[in-house]
Amino acid sequence: MKRILLGMALTLLFIPKSFSQGNTEYTGGYKINFNEDGSKYLRIIAWGQFWAQYSDDVPDDASNLNLSVRRARVLTFTQLNKKFLILTHFGLNSLNGSNLSPTGKGESSQLFFHDFWGEWQIGKNIAAGSGLHYWNGISRLNNSSTLNFMTLDNNRESWAALGLSDQFARHLGVYLKGKVGRLQYRVSYNEAITTTLDSGNDPTPNGRAVYRGRELLGAGNAGKVVQGYFDYHFLDEESNFLPYKVGTYLGSKKVFNIGAGFLNHRNGVVVMDGTGNLEGEDVNIFAVDAFYDAPLADDGSAITAYGVFQSNDYGRNFVLGPYGTGNMIYGHVGYLIPGAADKSRVQPYLSYQTRTIDAIDDNATRFGIGANLFMTGHHSKLTLEYANSKVGNGDSSGVLTLQAHIYL
Repeated sequence: MKRILLGMALTLLFIPKSFSQGNTEYTGGYKINFNEDGSKYLRIIAWGQFWAQYSDDVPDDASNLNLSVRRARVLTFTQLNKKFLILTHFGLNSLNGSNLSPTGKGESSQLFFHDFWGEWQIGKNIAAGSGLHYWNGISRLNNSSTLNFMTLDNNRESWAALGLSDQFARHLGVYLKGKVGRLQYRVSYNEAITTTLDSGNDPTPNGRAVYRGRELLGAGNAGKVVQGYFDYHFLDEESNFLPYKVGTYLGSKKVFNIGAGFLNHRNGVVVMDGTGNLEGEDVNIFAVDAFYDAPLADDGSAITAYGVFQSNDYGRNFVLGPYGTGNMIYGHVGYLIPGAADKSRVQPYLSYQTRTIDAIDDNATRFGIGANLFMTGHHSKLTLEYANSKVGNGDSSGVLTLQAHIYL
């Protein structure tokens, strides 16, 4: 493993200078204008993330080193005038040797819609939309863009309803978004999914809550999810044209935001009493967070810092993979080493998460250390990260990941 670590580190730190030039002409993807002033247009963005992961904690018959396509995505949006917009986002995730299919027809090989919504401008600073959308509640990280993470990937537990009430962090519903002064907001009213990641588990007498409310209690009792996120922008204001929150601006903006958000799913989970009777319990998730991103000097250095406290109430003793009733604290910080914007730049970072899990009366932790090599900003970068995770009294597990990321 030491040889692999050394090789990956050398790959990250010693990229030839011929690959280090920036692209100052990039304006946000390929744009097709339908009129002379560009107010009627179609914009197309494509990106991919490619992983090599090494872990010692694998079964005897498994490989320590695995290759995968973490994300393959295409996003388009168009406006024929400023009164309405339609957005389409499709792709696939985590394609690897275990889920590839012989003729490309397997479930994991198929493209699917991540987002598909229409939006109407109903006032100067307010818009409404409908469809399969990403205008999420809870926290900044539950609205993260996958184009410009600072860390290797998102903090997994921040996508707190993924596969439980939504389809891959997207709900089908209606939303309202806008701003009042420096306060931005997004709220939505959505359908909950019927078949969840918990559908293979049955309620048991006095057992844990099971996330099958809509399935077992009916859409009338457990069919809707309400969520919202509100953040106040003290310094530079971020765009809310699209829902995707930036991970790091690499010193191009000076941002300090404080936010709060929530998600409520009435009767989202089901519990069983000692006599076998079923009843619903509400799912309530709440978070407060802060984000700071700013240049430190004229030499190109910059800092990115984020912290969040999240309260997770999934019902009685709920635990399922990364989800669990309890509280979570997460934070990360990164430092962009001084350098010219049109040259290769390095950003080391640290991340840490700790969360309580009521079902086991214990906690879980995750520590990450890594670095980004930006060859053309976020459009072409390499990320090397080592993460160590531990749940309760179990053994810790370490994973080393090298990612190549590109988007156009």
